[in-house]
Amino acid sequence: MFINADGGLTSLGYMVSGAVIVLLLLCIFAVRRKDEALLGGKAGSKGIKQLTFCSMCIALAAVTSMIKVFEFTYGGSVTLCSMLFAMLPAWFYGPATGFLCGLIYGLIQFLLGPYFLTFPQFLFDYIFAFMIMGAAGFFAKMKNGLIIGYIVACLGRWIMATIAGLIWYSLGTVIWEGWSPLPYSMVYNIIYIGAEMILTAVIISIPAVKNVLLRIKKEARS
Repeated sequence: MFINADGGLTSLGYMVSGAVIVLLLLCIFAVRRKDEALLGGKAGSKGIKQLTFCSMCIALAAVTSMIKVFEFTYGGSVTLCSMLFAMLPAWFYGPATGFLCGLIYGLIQFLLGPYFLTFPQFLFDYIFAFMIMGAAGFFAKMKNGLIIGYIVACLGRWIMATIAGLIWYSLGTVIWEGWSPLPYSMVYNIIYIGAEMILTAVIISIPAVKNVLLRIKKEARS
């Protein structure tokens, strides 16, 4: 009903997925109070602004994910800082909002290129891999929380991608000759995730870029 024979979505599947994304975006209002308390603020009537900033970050993450600096034959690519935009809601508003935005972004990634072989692989490739970006919110109040949170989020995604890879390879997917599935999955995924992580970490370490992001965060929370 929702999945076709090729592992993609049917028309009904796209409609249902779109409706779920809209509902999840509205749920950002519900998690506002929890994150405000964690970050030491006071919950107020800021839901529209928070929804706007989160939607912009998710949209930027989706757009930049399609701008690929390098792409692997069997999946995975170095993009134009898409993981940074995906973790910004967590840095702005805390982990609860970050996890929710990561879930929405993961579903959008699935809609942009729907394909999976098993449900566990779908969970680790599209859901857990991007929800984990919300872990950056736990470092939002730290002095260097932006870069620390970003690195933690990227490493979290690498772990999820490694597990997803193990599921793929257990189904007979070709791997490098002489390699066993676990080290192959670890190395394969760290190449593209690590490359983008290092590249983006260098960019956000530039004082001018960091100051711009800090001003945006201040505006997002004002």
